[in-house]
This record gives sequence, C-alpha cells and structure tokens, in this order.
Amino acid sequence: MIFIAIGSNLSHPELGPPRAVCEAALERLQNCGVTVTRRSRWYSSAPVPASDQPWFVNGVAEVVPASPRGPEELLSDLHSVEAAFGRTRERRNEARILDLDLLDFNGRVSTPGASVQLPHPRLHRRSFVLLPLRELAPHWRHPATGEAINVLIARLPAHQETQLLD
Repeated sequence: MIFIAIGSNLSHPELGPPRAVCEAALERLQNCGVTVTRRSRWYSSAPVPASDQPWFVNGVAEVVPASPRGPEELLSDLHSVEAAFGRTRERRNEARILDLDLLDFNGRVSTPGASVQLPHPRLHRRSFVLLPLRELAPHWRHPATGEAINVLIARLPAHQETQLLD
C-alpha cells in the first residue's frame, strides 16, 4: 500500500480555505495519473513545531499510480501538484498552501543517502499523520521498526493537538 499525507494551513486565492485546498489536491492527483483509492477523515492540528501559524487541515490518502512508478516519480508528482497550488519551499516548517508527503511506499525502507526517504522520517512522531493513517490501516506497522501504529500513537507527546473535523 502507498500512503500520502495531505496538509494545508493557508487559504488559496481561488480554491478557498485549507480544507478545500486539500480536497482539490486529491482531485488534481488524478490528473497526474495517481488514483486516490481511500482517504481518511479530515483533522485539524496545531503546527509542529509549535508556532503562531494557523492550524492545519490534515489527512492521509491511499493512492495507486496508474502506471508502474517508483517512489521518486510519485514524489515528483506530489511536488508538481504542490507547485501548481502555489507552494514554495523557502523555510522548513513554514506555513503553506499545500503539503503532500510520501509516507509509505509498499513498506519500502530507504538506504542511507537515498533521494527519497522511506518511510517518511518523521511520520512516527506526528499525531496528524498517525491518527488518519490508523483509519485507513489499523494494523499498519512502521516498515523500519516493525512497531504497530497503536504503539506509535501511544508514544506521541501529549502537547500535539489534533482534533477530528468530520
């Protein structure tokens, strides 16, 4: 299974608020030959690390590329969609119109120095990723450590604020 994270905490001038941006991004992926087979419910979460930015809308989707693609090509597709929505990458952890992250690509584990880090290197420390991922894959295990998703969720810091929106 291939999972991506979707997030936004800035409105788009044409699409509207972050939730609408996230929904439009999932539709746009279809134009890149990436089929969204399922998605979690939407969550609202405080920025990590804590800052005065607006809260994010987050979710996770299971996707299937239309043609055989490796993680590098899929990540390139995700970045293309981000750019089409006006995403710029100037500073780490900045507010953004759209954030699409490749979380897990069929359980692959990257070798050190690989161009795409799999699984996503911070997914196990983010409630806004683990909670929606558990909706889609309640028995998912971290590909590198083998830890169950419920163990990872139980280990999350208490200060991460994540609330279900729908």
